[in-house]
Amino acid sequence: MREKLGFFIWVLFLWGSCVGRFVVEKNSLRVTAPESLKDVYECAIGNFGVPQYGGTMVGTVIYPKANQKACQNFDDVHISFKSKPGGLPTFILADRGDCYFTLKAWNAQNAGAAAILVADDKIEPLITMDSPEEEHSQADYLQNITIPSALISKTFGDSIKKALSSGEMVNINLDWRESLPHPDERVEYEFWTNSNDECGPKCDSQIEFVKNFRGAAQILEQKGYTQFTPHYITWYCPEAFILSKQCKSQCINHGRYCAPDPEQDFSRGYNGKDVVVQNLRQACLFKVANESGKPWLWWDYVTDFAIRCPMKEQKYTNECANEVIQSLGLDRKKIDKCIGEPEADVENPVLKAEQEAQIGKGSRGDVTILPTLVINNRQYRGKLDKGAVLKAICAGFQETTEPTICLSEGHHSFTLSSDTISYQKFAILNAYNSVPYACPTQFYHLPLIGLLRGIETNECLENNGGCWQDKAANITACKDTFRGRVCECPIMQGVKFVGDGYTHCEGICLVLQLKFEDHSKGCKCPLGFKGDGVKTCEDVDECKEKLACKCPECKCKNTWGSYECSCSGNLLYMREHDTCISEYLISMHSCSPYLTGEPQKEMTNLVSLSLCAAANFLQWKDAGKEATTTMVLSWNFVWLIFLGLAAAGVGGYALYKYRIRRYMDSEIRAIMAQYMPLDNNGEIPNHVSHGDI
Repeated sequence: MREKLGFFIWVLFLWGSCVGRFVVEKNSLRVTAPESLKDVYECAIGNFGVPQYGGTMVGTVIYPKANQKACQNFDDVHISFKSKPGGLPTFILADRGDCYFTLKAWNAQNAGAAAILVADDKIEPLITMDSPEEEHSQADYLQNITIPSALISKTFGDSIKKALSSGEMVNINLDWRESLPHPDERVEYEFWTNSNDECGPKCDSQIEFVKNFRGAAQILEQKGYTQFTPHYITWYCPEAFILSKQCKSQCINHGRYCAPDPEQDFSRGYNGKDVVVQNLRQACLFKVANESGKPWLWWDYVTDFAIRCPMKEQKYTNECANEVIQSLGLDRKKIDKCIGEPEADVENPVLKAEQEAQIGKGSRGDVTILPTLVINNRQYRGKLDKGAVLKAICAGFQETTEPTICLSEGHHSFTLSSDTISYQKFAILNAYNSVPYACPTQFYHLPLIGLLRGIETNECLENNGGCWQDKAANITACKDTFRGRVCECPIMQGVKFVGDGYTHCEGICLVLQLKFEDHSKGCKCPLGFKGDGVKTCEDVDECKEKLACKCPECKCKNTWGSYECSCSGNLLYMREHDTCISEYLISMHSCSPYLTGEPQKEMTNLVSLSLCAAANFLQWKDAGKEATTTMVLSWNFVWLIFLGLAAAGVGGYALYKYRIRRYMDSEIRAIMAQYMPLDNNGEIPNHVSHGDI
């Protein structure tokens, strides 16, 4: 699968660039000694290290007796190229072949060389020495190469070797002053980049460059010193492959705009068309921001998108991109309109213009290397580093028109002394991390303090820089720095806020790492601790200070932030009352529902109550639970229950008999009253009077 994918990408690349041309960027090389070689020669600038744009470098050439291809560490062959006090810097002459150009430069730098000249091994036009391809670019040294490098022709290399073998000293002056055009007081530069963050060290280096160079780029842009334009490389799919799986997964707009698969594996992760869409979104964002008069917002967006929406975290999505756009206060509808419909069979004006811009015009060749920086229509060669790029941009200004940031104490050209590539430190206090910033070489010794006072702006004042904030507590994650604003959760009042800094920050107290909700009150020690909650929170010893577990039968043990209290014997501890009681009393408490307070219902539950008390007593007794002090109280309580029940039974029975008797008497009296006079009635005569007969 990888072989087929690699072949397909290669076909796309050739198809899109076969009609173009690649221009090798060169600088001037002047031989000042010996007389037989005095002349000006061309050499190709390597696409790594730090070319001294705008300056010159003088040194003497050495062709080593061993390790002539510089593929080994020179310490292994006991060779050093460090200059002696008062001597010229050393330029190593190495033969091409057997290892990568970057490894040759790295070994030369470690041996003390100020620059490396690589002699071609065959007669051909000069080429650009580049870093290894992605699969071979895992070496950590790539970003640490600082010496300049140049490729010279085989014929010139042989001439230098012949002069050295004859015992002659060969002195060379490397001149980069005319490597970049400098026609006027404004520098126009382009950055050809990619939103893909899964392409290895090259992607990592360009993202790191954007983060570091953002502040300087925005200052130069806001004051009109430069005109910056980002660009994105795309290829189109050959018509014969438009309906293939590869084209459908790597292209948008019916095969018109394509990018390689980020992981070079169709079965996982994101596809090439996802990269094209995000590239288009960034291009459209720059277009909209430029129209609104704030083109420098592109640097904020790309930085924030790289931090918040990485592929590794599966956040490389349109939703995440829209959140970043919203945080910067840009018009999302205009950006979406610019993006259009990626699935439609139509051309996209923005991407079509990008493809046309890839083709070289005038002195600039085709853009085929990512990332590529083009300054004044000339491709930059060298390490993608903030200091090196800023130096190259400064070399693009017409003499006497350079901004303050580009002015040095002396001339632009300089000669390195014996302490080759020494660094003069200019005490610029970085407002963000309070680390002194070192400006490399005499050319770079800049009066930046005046620049900072004159043109630096606080990006946090507008829309809070797109960062998280709590307006009620007056807390923000926005920090303004020389490199531009950063969104980082703050630390204040003993509280460390954690989160992404853009949409979420959660407070955690530094002392005990406890979360809290009320940002305005700060941190307080929780229950069981004492202190100010900011610097200290100490455990309270409740046992030693007699704050709890104070009953005679209690046994206290201090713990972190609390305490443990137990009772002697067979007693149980009640924390809310800070006392010890018998387990039997607790079990008797379960019989309380039968005591309702109503005599009639208590009569009904009499048997249940008795059984409950007896069962609990027997269970407690059978378990062998005895306590000396509480035993008497327990038996008294039992007898009290039985006596109470007995009294209630006798009283109830007496009441029952009394009521029954009264009822029977009243009934009998009523019946008898119907048939005979009662004792309390008056006498009624029981005879009648007869008349005279």
